[in-house]
Amino acid sequence: MTSGATARAVGGGLLRSRRVCVIPPERPIIVTVDGPAGTGKSSVSRELAHRLGLDFLDTGAMYRAATAIMLDKGLTISQPDPLVATVMSADLHFDWTQDPPVILAWEQPIDHRIRDADVTEHVSPVSAIRELREHMVIKQRIIGHQHPRLVTEGRDQGSVVFPNAEVKFFLWATPGVRARRRAEQLRASGVQGVDEARLREEIEVRDRSDSTRAVGPLVCPQDAIRIDTSDLSFDEVVTALESAVRTRVLGS
Repeated sequence: MTSGATARAVGGGLLRSRRVCVIPPERPIIVTVDGPAGTGKSSVSRELAHRLGLDFLDTGAMYRAATAIMLDKGLTISQPDPLVATVMSADLHFDWTQDPPVILAWEQPIDHRIRDADVTEHVSPVSAIRELREHMVIKQRIIGHQHPRLVTEGRDQGSVVFPNAEVKFFLWATPGVRARRRAEQLRASGVQGVDEARLREEIEVRDRSDSTRAVGPLVCPQDAIRIDTSDLSFDEVVTALESAVRTRVLGS
């Protein structure tokens, strides 16, 4: 595929057509999309789910919600037991009547909080807590059972949560490209004085942390289709994923 638009289209999550590929409604299928931060996983996965007529699960929102709970309740990762107990009491789940699904804690929407800067800063170490990941994996598998026609994105969906998924993808982009995308998003939202070099450093630190943690590390599953999004537009990435699923499932 050739590049037809800027990388910002991927990072910005621009939603395009609502063309739906008809996968028989009785046909269960799990599609996993893993990769590091800034590769456009969430926006790409959401649009892919629309095109395929499947449900969409943003597992990163679950870890961000847990992080927001930790910060707002004055908890710390140095004492994981109270943190995990509090997250469990929140009964994190999604309102599937919304598009995209809205994450709830104690039956209240928390999606307005999970993209804040302090949450982004702390989510990686929170995600590395073994007991929390074990809890999240259980909840994600329950969601997969309840929604057997699913596109799910995260760091460990194809490697840990759904190792038998029918189709697995791993999205990648260079740290420089991901930093540029993030900088453009921030500027577009009105943030002044964005330091792109610092953003790149933060991305590289996050990559090392996610890739080396003991539980659920960021890895590319051996049977995953790896796609470098660095020079691809949003539509090109989604179309590549859609084509691969169509070929695997429908033979077309």
